[in-house]
This record gives sequence, C-alpha cells and structure tokens, in this order.
Amino acid sequence: MTLTIGYIGFGKSTTRYHMPYTLIRDNIRVKTIYNHHRKPELEAEYAQHQIEFTDNLDVLLQDGEIQLVSICTPASTHYELAKKALQNGKNVLVEKPFCTTSEEAEELFELAKSKGLIATAYQNRRFDSDFLAVKEVLASGKIGDLVELESHMDYYRPEAPDSDGEYYDGAFYGLGVHMMDQIIDLFGRPEEVSYDIRSVRNPKNPDDTFEVQFFYPKHKVIVKTSHLVNIPYPKFILHGTKGSFVKYGIDQQETCLKAGVMPGDANFGIDPESHYGTLVYVNENNETVQETVPTPLGDYGRLYDQLHDAILNSTQKLVSDNETLTNMTILEQGFTGKNPRVISL
Repeated sequence: MTLTIGYIGFGKSTTRYHMPYTLIRDNIRVKTIYNHHRKPELEAEYAQHQIEFTDNLDVLLQDGEIQLVSICTPASTHYELAKKALQNGKNVLVEKPFCTTSEEAEELFELAKSKGLIATAYQNRRFDSDFLAVKEVLASGKIGDLVELESHMDYYRPEAPDSDGEYYDGAFYGLGVHMMDQIIDLFGRPEEVSYDIRSVRNPKNPDDTFEVQFFYPKHKVIVKTSHLVNIPYPKFILHGTKGSFVKYGIDQQETCLKAGVMPGDANFGIDPESHYGTLVYVNENNETVQETVPTPLGDYGRLYDQLHDAILNSTQKLVSDNETLTNMTILEQGFTGKNPRVISL
C-alpha cells in the first residue's frame, strides 16, 4: 500500500532532511507541497516527481488522497498547523520541536486520539549511526551495568549574528530536543534533571550552550552542546561496571546531504573506519578485551517506513506521546527559573 503525503513548508528541512528519503521509496507518494510563497525555480527541480505546488493551504488540507501531512515550518507555527491538519482528518508528522509548550502538545495528542489519527514528532536522530552503535553496545551487555553516558553535539562557530529569537529558537530546543529524545528512547523518564543553559557568544541571542544531566536510579546521563569547541569531544562516552565505550564523529548523513550526496548513492552515510567506536571491557575470564565496533548505517528514512506501517497497518508509532511529553517538559523547565539548577520530575 502507498502512503500519500503532503508537506507544509518548502525550505531546507523539507528538501534536505525529508524528501531525499521519501522520494526514493516506492510505497510513499509525495503529492502536494504548500508554501506561503511559491518558489518556481526550486519547484522546477522536482518536475520529474509530478508534485503539485500551492500557496493555498486548503488545497492540501482538503485533498482526500493525502493521508499524512509533514510539517516543516518554524517552531512557532507547529501547533496551529498541526491542529488544522488534524481537524481536516490528516495524520501529522511535526518537525522539532513538536510544539513550544507541553500544553500545546497534549492538546494535539488528544485531538488526534479523538479522530483516530496519529500525531508524532520527527525524531529522525533515532536513526543516527552513532546512536545505533550505542544501542548495540548496550544490548551486548559487555560494559555491564551502565554507570554514566555522555552525549555531545559540538561545533566551532565563534561568530554569532544578532538574533532576537524566542527561547524555543535556541540550541536547547533545536539540538537538545534530539539528543534528549535518544536518552528517553533508551531509558525513559529520569527522576531528576539539572540544567545549565546559556548564551555564550552573544548574550542577546537565544542559548548556544547547554549541559543537562539526567539522573536515573543507577546511572547518570550528560547531554551537552557548545558552539565554541575547537578540539572535538567524543560523540558518545559510556562507562559501565565492566567496561567503557567511546565513539568519535557524528552520523554522516547530514554531511552527505549538504554535499549533494543522496540516499541510495554509493557511500551515502557511511562512517569512516577512523570513527569506529572503541569498546574495552573485562570478559567472563577476567581478561581485558579491546574491540573496534563498526558503525551501523544510519537511515532517517526508516522513520517514514515506521510511520507508513503505523498509519496503514496500525502498528505502534515510533515516538510515543509520553516520550514526546517528557521531552517537552524537560525543555520547558529549562527556562522557568535561574540556571544552573536541579529539578525533580
């Protein structure tokens, strides 16, 4: 069965992170793209795919063939657009952050439930190659019981243009939302969270630096981003009762997409061997073993595969409502008081 979808928004999110994956799938049809301003030159690049383009939102929302609306617009518009789509009988996939408040998210989930529809967050980084490597290491049990996990997404971007954006336009909502979803996927809701969220390069801008720590009964997780890191940290560091795992280098899909290398092309998303993770652990014979862990191949399109089955075959959706609401709560609480601080969840 084919899933027919429409996109709201025709910017970088749609053209770089969504359509390269949906256009190569035989069981997905991209029928219509709405943007408030038409982009004829960009539209011409997709002529071979027979996509309809419109600046009239009702054309998309009232099309009975479209089953899923993927919303790829600024965060401040997510709630209203998702609500309109649901009211018109469409399942919705919403770019990050899902909404700007937990209250908005709860309302959308209740509306979707009342209409027998799916509303879900675009957490494509559940299919990052580095995260898949972490899941493999944890599943192997070789490091024993986890004691600490550290996740980084750092850059060196010393120049910071003036920006008067809202709290949800900063790095915590933009990057932290993905990093925290990975942790929630692994371990669920933490008991306590500590925050240190700042704007380091330009105090007038939304945040560009954060360190958030999740406290679970037997382990701790550190999620950290800075735009002033010129010697890279490992992407992931894991320590357990029997061993440790260190992985340098972020998933290569985004790098390939920026370079014009598309899904299906040779070498798309392949991690260089120099970035393979290192696993050191004590085995059952009390011997210290060191292993190189090849990086699995990431594929953001798998999110659409899963959503296809959830809509057409009634399978469970990838990101549960509770997981999204946990994420939204942690994001919101980061801006409700003075930083740094610790709160209980």
